[in-house]
Amino acid sequence: MRKYLTRLFEHKTLDRAEAMEVLTGIGEGRFNEHEITAFMTVYLMRSITIPELQGFRDALLASCLPVDMEGRKVIDIVGTGGDGKNTFNISTLACFIVAGAGQPVAKHGNYGASSISGASNVMEKMGYRFKNDPAALRYEVDNAGICFLHAPLFHPALKTVGPIRRNLGMRTFYNMLGPMVNPARPAYRLVGVYSLEMARVYNYLLQDDSDPYAIIHGLDGYDEISLTNDTKIITRSGEEVLSPEVLGKRRVFAEDLFGGETTDAAAAIFRSILEGRGSWAQNAVVLANAAVALRSTGRYSSHEEAYAAAVESLDSGRALDALNKLIALQ
Repeated sequence: MRKYLTRLFEHKTLDRAEAMEVLTGIGEGRFNEHEITAFMTVYLMRSITIPELQGFRDALLASCLPVDMEGRKVIDIVGTGGDGKNTFNISTLACFIVAGAGQPVAKHGNYGASSISGASNVMEKMGYRFKNDPAALRYEVDNAGICFLHAPLFHPALKTVGPIRRNLGMRTFYNMLGPMVNPARPAYRLVGVYSLEMARVYNYLLQDDSDPYAIIHGLDGYDEISLTNDTKIITRSGEEVLSPEVLGKRRVFAEDLFGGETTDAAAAIFRSILEGRGSWAQNAVVLANAAVALRSTGRYSSHEEAYAAAVESLDSGRALDALNKLIALQ
């Protein structure tokens, strides 16, 4: 590690192979906590390069426990996190609405490192039992329309750095990696990013894959469609900037998206929305994200059609059914 730290402190970068070697070493426990902290701090002070991010992704995918979905065309809806907005669990809620609309989901997530409640926090509060048995995960998809993959069970490197990330309490390059290393290799992805620069990096990386994707960035700094401002959406076919009125039928305020001060509060918000007790602003934001996810699968001819499917999933109770069925399987 020392030779790489020396180079990085001299404002040099790593190539793809070197980046893979370092992250592999972190996952194998070859470096101490101070070396890892120093390494992560470098990327708090400068942007990550595309070869570095590719190498980090290579390392996590090479060492992960894969989940073969055996032909099931699942989607993942995931944000990089680290936008500092402390919103409620919008992406995870959108997953259940998408599942309720008939699109299978393999949600990849983790505990919040720079937020109060990450996807794993809220799923644990809902009563979900983390597992890495591919057969059990496929069974959940078949019977509830959704499964959840708690990242540290599939990625050894994440177990090593988890305590360090929590102690730092800041966005690190691991936030950037999460959406790219789902071990189920989803057929579709909706990825939320916290900056335009990161949106362009993801677009470059995802173009290497043949699967459809959509990248979203709230222009006021959200890693999801917030409806507080316009949203840039990037797909394989191009880029567009859409207003809250187009995406969610209305504009909302930042305070409408507050996720609570505790994981218990976050879980209460989560369940209230699925039970039909969410505010109009909460519902609009979740529906907008779910609609863009559904549209990315190619099954819907327009955003309006996908939005209507999302509304039907929530209003009919099918999104809540997906949660209840999933928890009943635990």
